[in-house]
Amino acid sequence: MKSIQRFLILTIIVCFAVDSYSTTFQSKKNTVDRWQRYEITFQASVFGNPFQDVSIKASFWQDNGDTITVTGFYDGDGRYVVRFMPQEVGEWKYLTKSNLKQLDNKQGSFRCVEASKGHGMVTAKGRAFFYEDGTPYHPIGTTAYAWVHMANDVQEQTVSSLASAQFNKVRMCLFPKHYSLCMDLPEEYPFVLKNKVGERYEFDFTRPNPLFYANLEKRIDQLAAIGCEADLILFHPYDKGYWGFDQMSMEQNRFYLSYLQARLSSFSNVWWSMANEFDYVKGKSLADWNSLIDMVKENDPYGHLLSVHGSTATYFNYMDDRITHTSIQDEGPVVETGRSSIVRSIYPKPVIFDEVAYEGNLKSRWGRLSGQEMLYRMWNGIVGGTYVTHGECYHYYEGDYDTIFWAKGGPWRGESWKRIPFVRSILADVPQPIMMADVSRDEVTSTAGDGYYLLYFGKKVQDCWLFNLPAKNGDYARPAKGDRFRVEIIDTWNMTITPIDTVYELGDPNDYRYYDKDNKKVWLPLQPYLLLRIKKIAE
Repeated sequence: MKSIQRFLILTIIVCFAVDSYSTTFQSKKNTVDRWQRYEITFQASVFGNPFQDVSIKASFWQDNGDTITVTGFYDGDGRYVVRFMPQEVGEWKYLTKSNLKQLDNKQGSFRCVEASKGHGMVTAKGRAFFYEDGTPYHPIGTTAYAWVHMANDVQEQTVSSLASAQFNKVRMCLFPKHYSLCMDLPEEYPFVLKNKVGERYEFDFTRPNPLFYANLEKRIDQLAAIGCEADLILFHPYDKGYWGFDQMSMEQNRFYLSYLQARLSSFSNVWWSMANEFDYVKGKSLADWNSLIDMVKENDPYGHLLSVHGSTATYFNYMDDRITHTSIQDEGPVVETGRSSIVRSIYPKPVIFDEVAYEGNLKSRWGRLSGQEMLYRMWNGIVGGTYVTHGECYHYYEGDYDTIFWAKGGPWRGESWKRIPFVRSILADVPQPIMMADVSRDEVTSTAGDGYYLLYFGKKVQDCWLFNLPAKNGDYARPAKGDRFRVEIIDTWNMTITPIDTVYELGDPNDYRYYDKDNKKVWLPLQPYLLLRIKKIAE
């Protein structure tokens, strides 16, 4: 009844204010690249609560095509905005629908042209990721939870750091953190601050703060410009009532998600992460999480990637068809070569280990890996056909401020980040998704297609390796007698690639393995972290 009364009052006021109302949409251009945003803006003088009392949607369609309906949002200063991401080239038409006559039945058209840059959204196909245009995507990400809540100069430094390291995914929180090692107060909050008395904050959860979202959108666009996906964490437990974002009611949670997704669903480089350590968010039951997952799926007309992250070894129901990939916190599967493939075998979707501890100097055991150990765990996941997210948490002070990357972003302090461009260069060469060649029986040999192998020796130091391949080759064509190969020795830490002149030729199979017909060896430097890249010589 109250909402009906508000709407009647709002309608009466708008009728009196019609002279100050403009229905002319403002769009910078009438063409847009595929997978970019087309934006329509309406200007209105509206009283009451413009975030909740006015609804606006728009349907977009192509002749002989499906209709896609998106939700608009209030952007402050009398602006109502509708955003749309066209996924097909050609002429698009649109028609608005609103509970206000002045916003209702507005129509127009625009042309979508082929993308001049970018590859579209990342999608999950089988156990691997691809962009919409079919380009393979190998997530080599990192974590900077609260970087968009830091001072402007730290945010700019974070983007620069991510670009220099060539990370293509970053995990980041929508809500600020009030947590050990991250006690900074944001300049802007996701909701309008009504009152603050001492350490008590009171927010108006019916009024989002457009200034916060404008900065968030700026940062997401900056990530897109450097080829980085924004893995957005929608909820987290690191508030504990300080601001109250972790204690919002389900009604408030739903309004927050609907507003957030109306603004951000048209960004092609966005992923939805329902929560970080969802099981520590004590105010939400499993039924609540399932209800919110349903809402996120319903609010997103494009089908962005979606997952849920739990605390250590707490696995969500990743078999759920609504979940596109795993987001796992667990060190066990990557502390030795071969283990990660066991988890990959369980789930018929991409497996990401989003937290396997961090390179750093903290007292906490999860934050004191060496750079070598961080990279070792990443490669253990990669050769197992999974993906591992990097993290760095060195705790150094410069004056009175510390820019520990894991929490705040800023500059790099460690060593493993320097190897990320090299990792990505190796992955850019693989022709097909990586998997173990003979899963559960060979913890060293991975395959990435017909006649393409990666062997990771990890911490093992040896002077030679007897050339041999398993008779099985994952989902790809098996090797055969007479196949000839060349080998490259890749030092993953020192970032060198050394071709071997010897040609290796397979002889007769022996107990599910093929050896070189003359039992030739590959002579190795006495160093750890070596990877062999073995390619079949084309006939």
